[in-house]
Amino acid sequence: MRYNYFGENKRTFSFVDKSRHFFIFSIAITILGIIVLAAMGLNYGVDFRAGSNVDVAVKQNLSDQKEAIEQFLADGEYGTSHLTMGESRITIRFDEVLGDTKEQQLKTDFAAKFDKEASFEVNTVDVEMARELQLNALKAVLLASLGIIIYVSIRFEWRFAVAAVVALLHDAFIVISLFSIFRLQVNLPFIVAVLTIIGYSINDTVVIFDRIRENMRFAKIKSYEDLKRVVNDSVWQTLTRSINTVMTVIVAAACLFIFGSESIKMFSLAILFGLFCGAYSSIFIASPLWLVMKKRQKPKTPAKVTTAP
Repeated sequence: MRYNYFGENKRTFSFVDKSRHFFIFSIAITILGIIVLAAMGLNYGVDFRAGSNVDVAVKQNLSDQKEAIEQFLADGEYGTSHLTMGESRITIRFDEVLGDTKEQQLKTDFAAKFDKEASFEVNTVDVEMARELQLNALKAVLLASLGIIIYVSIRFEWRFAVAAVVALLHDAFIVISLFSIFRLQVNLPFIVAVLTIIGYSINDTVVIFDRIRENMRFAKIKSYEDLKRVVNDSVWQTLTRSINTVMTVIVAAACLFIFGSESIKMFSLAILFGLFCGAYSSIFIASPLWLVMKKRQKPKTPAKVTTAP
């Protein structure tokens, strides 16, 4: 069923009129993110940095022995390590690659001192593999953006595509910046989360764009004010859907973060950050940005009518 738009809705809050403030806020956040990334970089996990990651599944609850395990690792001279404790799983990340000898020694000594029934899973990434993974992750984001540009350009028009890609890259960059600021670990699940955020963001944005296109079929656009009213009313008409959708997914992501295992906590946290950013950019960035580009569109010159002599 089509929605008939008659331009009669008057809203007390105009997303379009306030768009300048949102643009300034997003630009400021982006500049801050660039500064933080340049100064601090990202806290890469073993997936993107050479080293070894050891997952230990234990039968006993060793959560109260964190200091003893840290001392054990220091005495074993395995190199710089980072310990994450859970009730039934312990994750140890080493900044250096463990050789076969040290790996076997770690397994034997840990089992003898803490839990004889412990099982180990060791993942090692060398320097070349880490660089390749970083490059492939960047390619994945760029290819996803390119595919979205092509799809939205075919489905709508190029201005919608540019606005959508700017919004989704804004979301991805904000999440990356937050992980840099709080020194959260960046690993392969994080890349999956970023791609998921991009998919969610474009979905929410396309819903608003589709309503704008639908409303423009029924509205009589004679001036920029008419076009601005169409955009503002379209955002209002899809606002409830956007909020309900994001709140539903936030509940699921929050449950994963609270009750999930250590291996998916960063994935869940990235999704939570991205959901907020995606809802914000779809409402306050994408549609007003399309309107800015549409405003600068040159008016079509009417075709000359020739009459027969």
